Amino acid sequence: MDPPPRRLAAPLLLLLLAAASPAARAWKKDEFRNCNQTPFCKRARTRAPHSLEAPLSLAAGSLAVSPDGSISAELSHPSRPRPLVLRLSVLPPHALRLQIDEDYSTATPPHRRFQVPDVLLPDLEARTLHLPEPKTAAGVSTVALSSDLDVVVKHDPFELTLRRAGSGDPVLSFNSHGLFDFEPMRESKPENETWEEHFRSHTDKRPRGPQSITFDLSFYGADFVYGLPEHGSTSLALRPTRGPGVEESEPYRLFNLDVFEYLHESPFGLYGSIPFMIGHGSRSSSGFFWLNAAEMQIDVLAPGWDGATAQDNGRIDTLWMAEAGVVDAFFFVGSEPKDVIKQYISVSGTPSMPQQFAIAYHQCRWNYRDEADVDSVDAGFDEHDIPYDVLWLDIEHTDGKRYFTWDHSAFPNPEEMQRKIADKGRKMVTIVDPHIKRDSSFHLHQEATDKGYYVKDANGNDYDGWCWPGSSSYPDMLNPEIREWWADKFSYENYKGSTPTLYIWNDMNEPSVFNGPEVTMPRDAMHYGDVEHRELHNAYGYYFHMATADGLLKRDKGKHRPFVLSRAFFAGSQRYGAVWTGDNSADWDHLKSSIPMVLILGLTGLPFSGADVGGFFGNPEPDLLVRWYQVGAFYPFFRGHAHHDTKRREPWLFGERRTAIIREAIHMRYSLLPYFYTLFREASVNGIPVMRPLWLEFPEDKETYNNGEAFMVGPSLLAQGIYEEGQKSVSVYLPGKESWYDLRNGSPYKGSVTHKLQVLEDSIPSFQRAGTIVPRKDRFRRSSTQMVNDPYTLVIALNSSGAAEGELYMDDGKSYDYQQGAFSHRRFVFADNKLTSFNIAPDNLSKKFTSGCVIERIIVLGLRSGVKKAIIEPGNQEVEIESGPISLRSGSSPVVPTIRRPNVRIADSWTIWIA
Repeated sequence: MDPPPRRLAAPLLLLLLAAASPAARAWKKDEFRNCNQTPFCKRARTRAPHSLEAPLSLAAGSLAVSPDGSISAELSHPSRPRPLVLRLSVLPPHALRLQIDEDYSTATPPHRRFQVPDVLLPDLEARTLHLPEPKTAAGVSTVALSSDLDVVVKHDPFELTLRRAGSGDPVLSFNSHGLFDFEPMRESKPENETWEEHFRSHTDKRPRGPQSITFDLSFYGADFVYGLPEHGSTSLALRPTRGPGVEESEPYRLFNLDVFEYLHESPFGLYGSIPFMIGHGSRSSSGFFWLNAAEMQIDVLAPGWDGATAQDNGRIDTLWMAEAGVVDAFFFVGSEPKDVIKQYISVSGTPSMPQQFAIAYHQCRWNYRDEADVDSVDAGFDEHDIPYDVLWLDIEHTDGKRYFTWDHSAFPNPEEMQRKIADKGRKMVTIVDPHIKRDSSFHLHQEATDKGYYVKDANGNDYDGWCWPGSSSYPDMLNPEIREWWADKFSYENYKGSTPTLYIWNDMNEPSVFNGPEVTMPRDAMHYGDVEHRELHNAYGYYFHMATADGLLKRDKGKHRPFVLSRAFFAGSQRYGAVWTGDNSADWDHLKSSIPMVLILGLTGLPFSGADVGGFFGNPEPDLLVRWYQVGAFYPFFRGHAHHDTKRREPWLFGERRTAIIREAIHMRYSLLPYFYTLFREASVNGIPVMRPLWLEFPEDKETYNNGEAFMVGPSLLAQGIYEEGQKSVSVYLPGKESWYDLRNGSPYKGSVTHKLQVLEDSIPSFQRAGTIVPRKDRFRRSSTQMVNDPYTLVIALNSSGAAEGELYMDDGKSYDYQQGAFSHRRFVFADNKLTSFNIAPDNLSKKFTSGCVIERIIVLGLRSGVKKAIIEPGNQEVEIESGPISLRSGSSPVVPTIRRPNVRIADSWTIWIA
């Protein structure tokens, strides 16, 4: 039983919730630790290259091939109580894994270092290749990873380099500047040392002492490095954080935090952490991933940081620092950047394939007040001819912030409310956060208490922190048994009032604790398996996301794909759903920074992401809101959301003209859903993101390397937002040698040229790449579900050779039947004046997918003038080529060559000849 409430409980609750208000919780620099206030970071940054008195060295005679095909060795150091064990292994095609931990066979400390479980794919060891015997000479060992890559290990001091086998050119190196340090776990605290750390009013007891790891890592042949979400930035590439010419001297911090109104330009950590970095240049693409869930700080070092007067051309040095954990690192090398992403995904898992409704438009607010408000908003979309698919409910829908419940005065009939929404093909989402209200009358809290399922404080008691419900405790999601228990709570029996069309939103899962240090859980809190919170902090939200997604799978008996949005994330989160960029603000800078933030999430394995359209905090001026919808229509995750203190901002509240422009942006997204869904299928197979930086498609074009304002959607579309108020013109760089066609009117623009364009009110610059074919559905319905049987439009953009190609993926949009073959995958190729549809799905699959949808229009951009007829085979049917509108929106002029009503089935094989 909970203790009786104290007289000060209510005032304390009011003070803490007031501190959580937007005005109080706006980002304040002094509320979060910087590197100088973080001892492990401060220690690591003070070391000069090659300055360690006795660097770690590899025992020459210990390098040997193990029975499992890996190579093991011993790393020694005079001051260490025990040596370190090193293990090298390789995954196909040539990803190198480096593991370093303490050798527990010689002396066992009271606690072992934490190795993050359930993130790497379970078949990883089974896929490990057998390495050949190393060749050793003059203190250097060389191992062939593949026909074109070697790993070279220098023994004393220890250093590791991946190099090209033929040329000997280095690609990645570990400890080439001698900064590798691995603080040993100690059995007890020496009398002359203080292990406690203090920040503001909080004390971290650090009962296990310092245990940090530091190393330098160099990328060769790289012009820029990218990755390390999540932080606010208008730069696509990671800027140098230390060295000559660097004014802002803070490392990039990876530490999941609940940050209200975060800065749009800052290296400080936000809601999620992925310790994955990509280096890219015209000569090389490489990547590095460190599986470690403790706090990290990473420096990108400017040339000359080490005092050297000259630096290798195209080399970028970085310094990686972590508070705890082990070295479990992966080195990836590719012929192009997509190869690097695919290798990372082969380790951390492919993104889940979403249901089709999830990639359409979502409408959210903190909070829609009651069922009448829900009905009114739903009807407003229909009245103004604006489609949407999902309506969201924030924390106020619950009974006193008790999750899995409903406020019965505001939502007395939740199932009927959901049914009325579902009748139009729409869905709903409710929020479920990890903090559980400490209330003895709340069955969920009582059950978690009785079973001992909460995270413990440093004294072994259930951890008690403050969040939206007041006094709260947090399930220990590291424990698989507790994750299974949590998943069961989403059954229809346990979650009363839920229906098959209700999906879930995980917020505050960093985890956020209003009265905790840096608004999070204390580092010396304890988890399952005698693990300190400091060791797994960045993965807590990942495990919570995993358990919630598993709950929806169990709820529907594995038939339907779950949809769960999470704010916190870690490597592997892509397997469980979508993420968003958190509590942004309604200003132009946040609109601009949303592009590199979403692009970086895609590069690091999270293709299903977006930013809150309009900004969560503040009231966007109408022109900003319009511009945000125009950009947001290209986000992989497209949701409008707002704080409860803001004015209502449903799309029709800003005058008829702006309503029409927002409607057009949302209609464009719906017309492109077949193309987006095809891109999500590609992402679910190989991890290539839906929304991409230009250099991912044009890896040799240096003009694209740090362009964070324009972006690609798949290989075919390019867009650039308008990021300034009152902007009259905009410069847009269109890469490649081929032309680009304006999505609005089909006008061609040359490639490899920066075009200065007039800014238009009703659209942002957006183009289709010559040589591509984009599938669309141009009939507008209330929701994507109602578009299922609608006909298709193909937009063919011919290149200078008169050729183009594209793909279309189709399945039932909701189930897992596609995994048994119930899908259609078509490739469309236009060449030699004919358009051909090919099946590219395997033939030997157990299930089949059929579609009766036909093609109602084929638009051919770049077709020579004077062409009037086309012939469809089979059938030898002749059809006219006419001038038609590029879209079916009202007022569109007939400006592009169009084959109307060819009426060939989208899933069949056929050929259309241009006569």
